Amino acid sequence: MLKQPLRLITVLCLLAMYSLSSCVSVKPYQKNRLNDSEMDLTARKSQKFEQSFQLYREGGSGANGGKSGGGCGCN
Repeated sequence: MLKQPLRLITVLCLLAMYSLSSCVSVKPYQKNRLNDSEMDLTARKSQKFEQSFQLYREGGSGANGGKSGGGCGCN
């Protein structure tokens, strides 16, 4: 009967240790890795050009804030 609560406590402790191990503050000298251009969520310049070309060609735009209009590109 004592094995059930002991096993539950062990599992809960392991789960707590596993989830709390990722809570680490970033040191100032480690922050340069977070500022890489690969970590940026916006599109790169080459992707922006290709995307604007495709939007004008297709005549529509999505949720990216581009102009919407006809397929001729004359908004």
